[in-house]
Amino acid sequence: MLTRHNTLIGDCRKMRSLLDESVQLVVTSPPYPMIAMWDELFASMNPEIDALRETSPEKAFEKMHGLLDEVWLESYRVLSPGGFCCVNIGDATRSLNGRFRLFSNHSRITQKCTEIGFTNLPPVIWRKPTNAPNKFMGSGMLPAGAYITYEHEYVLVLRKGGKREFSNAEQNQARNASAYFWEERNVWFSDLWLLTGARQSLAKAARLRSAAFPLELPYRLIQMYSVYGDRVLDPFMGTGTTTVAAIISGRNSTGYEIDAGIMPRYESKALSEIAELGNKMLEERLSRHRLFIEERISAGKSVKHRNELYGFPVITAQERQARFFKIAEIEWVGKELQVAYDEIEKKYLRASA
Repeated sequence: MLTRHNTLIGDCRKMRSLLDESVQLVVTSPPYPMIAMWDELFASMNPEIDALRETSPEKAFEKMHGLLDEVWLESYRVLSPGGFCCVNIGDATRSLNGRFRLFSNHSRITQKCTEIGFTNLPPVIWRKPTNAPNKFMGSGMLPAGAYITYEHEYVLVLRKGGKREFSNAEQNQARNASAYFWEERNVWFSDLWLLTGARQSLAKAARLRSAAFPLELPYRLIQMYSVYGDRVLDPFMGTGTTTVAAIISGRNSTGYEIDAGIMPRYESKALSEIAELGNKMLEERLSRHRLFIEERISAGKSVKHRNELYGFPVITAQERQARFFKIAEIEWVGKELQVAYDEIEKKYLRASA
C-alpha cells in the first residue's frame, strides 16, 4: 500500500488545487474567533475587525466568522457525497468594555455549516481538565461574581448529505479492511473524550500562532470516518498533526497553511520519528485488543468470531476482515511525501484462543 501527502502554502478560502468532491474527510482546527492569540491574524485579513473588537465585539466576532465561512463553503465543495467535516473549535471567554462574556464559536460554525448544506450530527466534547489553583475566574467564594471555568472544546461532526455509499466490491473491501475493534468503537463514539492537550516543540513565535490538538484526536476521527486510501484534508494545517495521523492511518492527505513560518519541516530524522511513532501506536493498539480479549475470556464471556486473515479473536463479524499495516518507508518524491506500508506480521497479533 502507498499513500501520498501534499502540503500547500496558500489561503484555504480558495483551495483551487482540489477538485470538486475529491476529498472524503476534513479534519481541522481553525483560528478561534475572539481568542487573543488570533486577533492579529483576523485583523490582517479584515482591518475592520481590529477597530471593532473593543467598541463592538459582537460585530468583530461576526466578521471573524465571515472569514471562516468561506472555508466551510470550500470544504463542502471538495468533499465527496457522504464525506465528513470534523472541526475542533473552542468557545471564547473574554473581557471587553468592562464586561466578561462568552462568544459561542461552536454554535456559530454549526449554524453556518447547516445553511451551506451540511448535515449536523452529534458532536464530541473534548474535555481538557486543569488542576491549576488559579483557574477559577471572578470573586472567589462570594456569590454573584464568579464565572464557570471553561475546560472543554468541541469536535463538530458534519456530513455532506446522507450516508456514504460503497457501491462496488473494491470500495466494500477497503471499508471492511478499515474496521476498528468493538471495544474501540465503545470509546471513540462516546460524546465525551478526555484527552491531554498537545505540547509543541516549536520556536516561541511559531508556538504562539499554533493551536495543535493531540495526535489521538485526528487519529480517532480518521479511523471513524474514512477508509484506507481516502484523502484527508486539513485546511488549517499548522504543525501538521492531521497529516501525521493520516500517515499513521494509511490515508492520503492534503494540508493548506497560510503561514509558512509554522509549517512542519519533515526532514529525514522527522520522517523516521513519524514511522517509529506510527508503528508503536499500532503495536499498542493491537496489544490493547489482545489484553481486552484475554480479560473477556477470563471473565467467562464468549468471543464468537475470529479475524479471517490473522486468526485472532474479535467480538463482531464486522471485524473479521480488518487489516493492519505498519509503515515501511517514508520519503520525498519531488514535493510530495510518499509512504509505503507492509502488512503487519501475524506474530504481533497473537491472542488467547
